[in-house]
Amino acid sequence: MTHTLSAPTPSASVKRLAARILGDPDSRSVLIGVAAVLLVHLLLFATAPYLLRSDAVHSAARKQAAPHQFNIEIAPQAFAKAPPKPPPPNKYVEANPNAPDNVPDKTTNFSSQNQQLAQEKPQLDQHNDKPKTDGRKDFQSNQVVSGQLSKPQDPVPVAVDVAKKPVKTEMAPKQQQNPLSGFEKVKDGTDGFGSNLGTVPDNAKPVPNKVDGVNMPMVQNAQNTEPAIDPKHPRARPELQTTHARPAIFEDNQFGTSNMGAIAYSAKWSSYGAYLHKMIEAIQIQWERILIDSRTEPPSGTYVTVKFTLDSKGKITEILEVESTSSEQGKASCVSAITNTAPYGDWTDDMIAILGNSQELTFRFYYE
Repeated sequence: MTHTLSAPTPSASVKRLAARILGDPDSRSVLIGVAAVLLVHLLLFATAPYLLRSDAVHSAARKQAAPHQFNIEIAPQAFAKAPPKPPPPNKYVEANPNAPDNVPDKTTNFSSQNQQLAQEKPQLDQHNDKPKTDGRKDFQSNQVVSGQLSKPQDPVPVAVDVAKKPVKTEMAPKQQQNPLSGFEKVKDGTDGFGSNLGTVPDNAKPVPNKVDGVNMPMVQNAQNTEPAIDPKHPRARPELQTTHARPAIFEDNQFGTSNMGAIAYSAKWSSYGAYLHKMIEAIQIQWERILIDSRTEPPSGTYVTVKFTLDSKGKITEILEVESTSSEQGKASCVSAITNTAPYGDWTDDMIAILGNSQELTFRFYYE
């Protein structure tokens, strides 16, 4: 007897596999878990677009807004950087009042007027920043001319009593006199007639003879009467006109410039320069007046340095430091010259913009 085994069909194999999995508790749990995970992922995939959307759903399609047109105009220099302003001049020099007004090209000096570097005798191949001056070595000065600020008192001439003093009388010089030329003389000749006309001389008058003298119109019988010179009472001596500038101590500088003209620094005018110019002149005049009234002279060759604070109202707010090699009287005269002439006036707006509301200044006084 023979026995033959036939191969099972695919459907029968699947059924036997499913029966075996379902019959095993562990396999059945795994199958249920896998099916549950697939189901959850399908639900999330289907509902996620609606659950995560923030705006409301409109069934109708949105209307597309019309595009706006903008016109933008840009100026040619709107984004161009402005060139940096040159720094303001920071060194004060005293101007020469006799120098012509001339704006220099480039300088760090400022003053009470515009000036161009020059000197009376030019030096070829020299291009320095200050003119040639003969003065003291190892000394710094910002002056190039020396003068006098206060007008000296004119001496009162002594009145001369003409009645008591001898009088000298000078007669007017004689005037030249020429007689008249006379009449025309006519002569007969073989070839015609000839005549001799006399020329009328200068100062011709009906006088018989010529009188020598000066040939100029004069007043007849004029006299010059003046008191005789008295050696004990001389007349006032005429004085030369001085430059309206402070007395100066010059710095020795043998290297000048090739520019020819009135001696001057290169400097630009500024309101601060004009303010300092008037302030220095006022202090100089007051200092000289104090010394004249005190009738004492501090030791020669000494100096006094005064450092003080000046505010925007022109007031001296504080004397910071006083350094002196002179006497007490010479020291006090310098401080009084500064404080007695204050206030010096309000600052301008551009001065306040550059200097702020106060500025430290240092003045040095020399006794020669």
